[in-house]
Amino acid sequence: MNSRLNYHHLRYFREVAIEGHLGRAADRLNVSQSALSVQIRHLEDRLGFDLFERVGRTLVLTEAGRIALDHADRIFGAGDELLATLQHSGTLRSPLRIGALSTLSRNFQLQFLRPLLTDGASTITLRSGNTKTLLEDLEALALDVVLTTEVPHGGLTARFAAQRIAEQPVLVHGKPQYLRHDTLAGLLEHEPLILPTESVIRAGFENLIAAMGIEPRIVANVDDMAMVRLLAREGAGLAIAPTVVVADEIASGSLATAPFDLGLTEPFFAVTLPRKFPHPALADLLQRQAA
Repeated sequence: MNSRLNYHHLRYFREVAIEGHLGRAADRLNVSQSALSVQIRHLEDRLGFDLFERVGRTLVLTEAGRIALDHADRIFGAGDELLATLQHSGTLRSPLRIGALSTLSRNFQLQFLRPLLTDGASTITLRSGNTKTLLEDLEALALDVVLTTEVPHGGLTARFAAQRIAEQPVLVHGKPQYLRHDTLAGLLEHEPLILPTESVIRAGFENLIAAMGIEPRIVANVDDMAMVRLLAREGAGLAIAPTVVVADEIASGSLATAPFDLGLTEPFFAVTLPRKFPHPALADLLQRQAA
């Protein structure tokens, strides 16, 4: 027996399910009722379940019929979406699939997404992970863009394009009582510090303290900026982080920023793969970031 599903039969079934009446569906499809009935029967035989039961003059979906209709809607909806995407026409639009480094600031991600959330023209799918996994998904066309803090290294086979979309100063943030020092050296040497793990921030900070000749008291090494923010908010120590990470707390006055320049910044990149059919919302979104 042929194991494949006949999508011609599935299309006929969907029309009958929508109309709830064999005659009206036959008129819409420009086929005879008898021919349409045969097509439905073939599909039922292939699936092994009745898809309709007759109630008076109306055809009502069985449980198997409702499941089949749900799948049919998605199948033919995807076909319409395919045509609209390749022809750059129509109003159907697939979600913009965004990958974000798991350590990336949630506040920064929200800033990046805000234009999409404001205009409501596109839905989004947001996935977090490590750089390797996200770039593999981007190369496999499972993602449209990846947000990260580093340019992909040259050893990768794909020809990624990295657009710098923002750069944030890295400063010292924390409870005001921790910030009562006249010098940066005194602050870093005597107060508890919360530091991100492997990152451009960590590397820059290590170089800074080596040049200053001090040994800081690090109370937390954290690989998630959201946790850096929470620990600083709880008073566990001073956070070495971009201002965007603790922007809400600074605005509310629960945290403050030390008046010292560390000479450190964290860049943010939007990594894409050149494609013949990019998502229609992506170019506008990246242009807004650059503005």
